[in-house]
Amino acid sequence: MILNYQQIVQAVEKKQIVIEPFQEENVQAASYDMRVGKQGATVSRKKLLDLEKERYLMLEPGDTGIIVSLEAIHLDHQHTGRFGLRSKYTRKGLIASTGPQIDPGFEGRIILTITNLSLKAVVLPYKEALMTVEFHRLEEPTSHPYQGEYQGRFELGAEEMEFILEQESISLPEIIKTLGILAEDVKGLRDSVKALRDSVNSLKWSIPLIVGFGIAVIAALVALRG
Repeated sequence: MILNYQQIVQAVEKKQIVIEPFQEENVQAASYDMRVGKQGATVSRKKLLDLEKERYLMLEPGDTGIIVSLEAIHLDHQHTGRFGLRSKYTRKGLIASTGPQIDPGFEGRIILTITNLSLKAVVLPYKEALMTVEFHRLEEPTSHPYQGEYQGRFELGAEEMEFILEQESISLPEIIKTLGILAEDVKGLRDSVKALRDSVNSLKWSIPLIVGFGIAVIAALVALRG
């Protein structure tokens, strides 16, 4: 069962779902908006960024970044969650490549990997609502709550930073820029083909006139010789 507004608030009050810091204005009709946290990193900058200090994370065209949610979350054994980017950012060309499932028993912050597939830089301000979480209540508590590698993770670790550093050989920004240049080249080629076609069409109408004029000249010369 998907929890609606009042059920999310009740679950938080009963500590079945713990969100810290919790703000009721972030509760939507059937979801909760989670915000950009203090840590982030991008392939273009290759380092851990303090977003509380820098005030935002910028994703260049084709860039990939990792962001830690501002909110820490803890689910009891009867609640699970699914999260994704807010439509505001998907419309700007961002996609999330992190698995959307939050298992019962999970405790930690959401670590989100995002790629900018647009031709424009996208700015993600600190504390901006970035993702939305949909909560589900199971029919009964699970007997196998989450105990995976991300349990108790509240900040970026070596794994995430290695991922950022390993992208050195893959220049997605350059690929995107190249595609933009190719698009312009194709447009220029299309315009050139159109101009050539117009010239050929004009010549097509001129050929009968030239041939007719030539025949008339030849006929006149023959008459003069006769």
